[in-house]
Amino acid sequence: MEFDLTGEHARFAYRLLAGLVTPRPIAWVTTQDESGRVNAAPFSFFNLLGTSPPILGFAPGDREPGIPKDTARNIRRTGEFVVNLVDEACAGAMNLTSSEVGPEVSEIELAGLHTLPSRTVAPPRIAEAPVALECREWSTIEMGQNRLVIGLILYVHTREGILDPQSLLVNPESFLPIGRMEVPSGYCRTRDRFQMQRPD
Repeated sequence: MEFDLTGEHARFAYRLLAGLVTPRPIAWVTTQDESGRVNAAPFSFFNLLGTSPPILGFAPGDREPGIPKDTARNIRRTGEFVVNLVDEACAGAMNLTSSEVGPEVSEIELAGLHTLPSRTVAPPRIAEAPVALECREWSTIEMGQNRLVIGLILYVHTREGILDPQSLLVNPESFLPIGRMEVPSGYCRTRDRFQMQRPD
């Protein structure tokens, strides 16, 4: 099968690409508006982009054409956010925070979550998340109806036991992130792993 995403099949781009380019990590982003209300929302168009400087990127779509989602609007106004990572234990709560609700509704309360203060940014992190990355907006690039938020990672929090304290390598038995798979509702666990040594 072949598809021309610049022509006759353009309307199928999301269905095709979001189903085929998998698994994708999930950015569970917390932001604050000017009045201090906390927003939490998951995004699977997300990944680490580099380490010198440490940057990540995620792409929040619009609520409707030309109207950004609360996450993008809050970042544009405050320049700060936290990317919380999602493991098996908090997958259900993450899914609840994807509900389409107005800015006056707290997704944190809706999902029965708790927050902890961040060290370097105003938005709090999600207490139940195994990892939290405090970020400052580096830039936001708008391309058509896409919006790519690039964040400078300022501070990292991990749950006790996820990292070996000497080597700082991940303990795979203690960190069980989930990934996004086929649309509309596919996810994967990361319990089945294997090692491949890089060639010399």
